[in-house]
Amino acid sequence: MQDSLRTKLEQLLERYDELAALMSDSDVISNQNHFTALSREYAEIEPVVKCYQELSKKTEELNDARSLLDDADEELRDLAELEVSELEDQVGSLDATLQTLLIPKDPNDSHNVFLEIRAGTGGHEAAIFAGDLFRMYSRYAETCGWQIEVLSEREGEHGGYKELITRIVGKDVYGTMKFESGAHRVQRVPETESQGRIHTSACTVAIMPEVDDIDEIEIDKNDLRVDTFRASGAGGQHVNKTDSAVRLTHLPTGIVVECQDERSQHKNKARAMSLLQSKLMDQARQQQANDQAETRRNLVGSGDRSEKIRTYNYPDGRVTDHRISLTLHRLPQTIAGDLGPIIEQLITEHQADMLRFMGGE
Repeated sequence: MQDSLRTKLEQLLERYDELAALMSDSDVISNQNHFTALSREYAEIEPVVKCYQELSKKTEELNDARSLLDDADEELRDLAELEVSELEDQVGSLDATLQTLLIPKDPNDSHNVFLEIRAGTGGHEAAIFAGDLFRMYSRYAETCGWQIEVLSEREGEHGGYKELITRIVGKDVYGTMKFESGAHRVQRVPETESQGRIHTSACTVAIMPEVDDIDEIEIDKNDLRVDTFRASGAGGQHVNKTDSAVRLTHLPTGIVVECQDERSQHKNKARAMSLLQSKLMDQARQQQANDQAETRRNLVGSGDRSEKIRTYNYPDGRVTDHRISLTLHRLPQTIAGDLGPIIEQLITEHQADMLRFMGGE
């Protein structure tokens, strides 16, 4: 463990004892707001402190056991070897747990997300690829027990989508999906290619956490232009005959969102407002990330929409994530929704990078 991290842990231990003393003080107890704030801080640091205390205890036991490895008594040495082996496993496990607990929590990790997929360079093939990505994420969402709702779509002329906006609902969706933002590239021979040439197309993916509290970002009604229109559809008995679709334009930023999934104009407006709030939050986060870019670089990429993050190469059957130099020869499984091996590695690399950053502070 780095000395800087050990120093921080000792400081955290002192704060833990200080909080325990404060929370037993009658003056603090009588001040409900102050007591609640201290209780929240106590609950947040308690798992770290308990793990650090257990790690310190086991480390001391391990050092004592190692000191017996050179004992003159052979039977005692054998017992010490067994104890050392067990304690080394326990210390290693506790150390890994502690490092994970030390990583600052992203408050948005538990949120639902808005997933946007847009066809980029590549024309019709890019739109088809956008459809492939949507199916990939839909199947992954199913394996995670999440629900996915289509909010808005513009279909491609030869299949797929020029643009698709969906909402994914479930446990820890943003924490799992947040590293998918960026440019996704596909290399393959299109069905319309008569000479068998490989084409390269691209789509952009954006993952934005849904704002839980609608009041978290205040939007002045005077800054909004609200347009209603008739939702598009395939026709038949369910075709919408009223102007239920809603388009919101945020005049200060020029951000435009629309929703036509619900048959109720009221529901469409509420969903569009939630999407607008998320876009404004995403814009603020992007600005903050840009401001901090010189002092802190995230290993798995900034999430910039123009950044190429992953390539799906069909001729070689491989998928490559460029941010962590990960190449897997399992493209069919990946495109079928088995994203676990990639996402887990991205999260692991991100945690390692966060620990390196913490240690360098």
